[in-house]
Amino acid sequence: ISCLGDCQLHTSCGIQKCTTDFVSFTSHLNAALEDFDLEFCKALRAYSVCTYRNSKVCRGNLVYHSAVLGIGDLMTQRNCTKDGPTSSTNPEMSHDPCTYSGHTEAREHQGGEKTLPPTYLFCGLFGDPHLRTFKDHFQTCKVEGAWPLIDNNYLSVQVTNVPVVPGSSATATNKITIIFKSYQDCTDQKVYQAVTDDLPAAFVDGTSGGDGNTRSLHIVEKVSGKYIEMHARYIGTTVYIRQLGHYLTLAIRMPRELVMAYKESQDLQLCVNGCPSSERIDQSGHLPLPVVEQLLPWGAVAHPRSGYTLETATTKCREKILVKDIYFYSCVFDLLTTGDANFTAAAHSALQDVEALHPSKEHWHIFPRSGGGGGVGRDSKFFVSLGLLCLILVAYL
Repeated sequence: ISCLGDCQLHTSCGIQKCTTDFVSFTSHLNAALEDFDLEFCKALRAYSVCTYRNSKVCRGNLVYHSAVLGIGDLMTQRNCTKDGPTSSTNPEMSHDPCTYSGHTEAREHQGGEKTLPPTYLFCGLFGDPHLRTFKDHFQTCKVEGAWPLIDNNYLSVQVTNVPVVPGSSATATNKITIIFKSYQDCTDQKVYQAVTDDLPAAFVDGTSGGDGNTRSLHIVEKVSGKYIEMHARYIGTTVYIRQLGHYLTLAIRMPRELVMAYKESQDLQLCVNGCPSSERIDQSGHLPLPVVEQLLPWGAVAHPRSGYTLETATTKCREKILVKDIYFYSCVFDLLTTGDANFTAAAHSALQDVEALHPSKEHWHIFPRSGGGGGVGRDSKFFVSLGLLCLILVAYL
């Protein structure tokens, strides 16, 4: 009996190694990515196999029994099957070169130094048109014609914008071209193109990506002709494209280090540096809105009536957007400018895309304020192009 304490201390229970391996398998996984459940279940099965191998030597170890119970609970929560592929028994050798997180992990093991998890950035374009940059700056721009949103060593995204209504400088996107540049053995160069009323679920070469779970780049059609997702696993990038009414919207999530991998000659990127000042619709806070002059005392440019008043536009936008943030005010601006109710759905979907792809929940909403300020959230500086409009709207709400 006196041996019990020493025996337990010196028994070679390998539960700590099992747990360490599981953490290594899962620490780089991102719940927002499509293959999360697949990889997490593989890691759980590997954890379960490891604990089974140690079942005899760990028989009296409370940590071991807690781990076994925890594995069972997690497998039930994630709907993991007991049979199936497992993660490699050697985490240092298990990194997939066509998984972006694997690049970071590989550098960590090769260099012997810990690296921070990758930081992701978000950019979105919607409406006529409103831009949310990778820095969470919000702008309303003209940018008529073809403009680069992104142009780095891995990806190019170009949008084409056309006028929405005669006499207004507002435009909206009717064409999106994306080039995924060739990368090692993960993918050849792939070109995707969408135009109004033609939102394909395939690249221009007719392919939609690889087969099975080895696909490093593929397209998923969510709503036929209306909504597709593109998943580029090898660069940790996700793209959403939608058609709402006659125009397209785009949202993208990409790792910061890849976003910043570009040359000086590629600095004209709307997602990175925003719109040139000459392309901003606002002029010192004034917007050419088609509303009655007494509401905008500086005088509005003459436009055909949109069919909406400030009150009816506000009511319409409240049906879709409950939080009075930038997306709400963008919706009101678009209705007053165009009279097209599809822009309400565009603003609402843009906010949904933020919630799905933006890595920081506390930064999903950008709120207006009358004064200066920095950052995002409730203390953020409201983007200039809608600043004065917001002050007027607040008075009417």
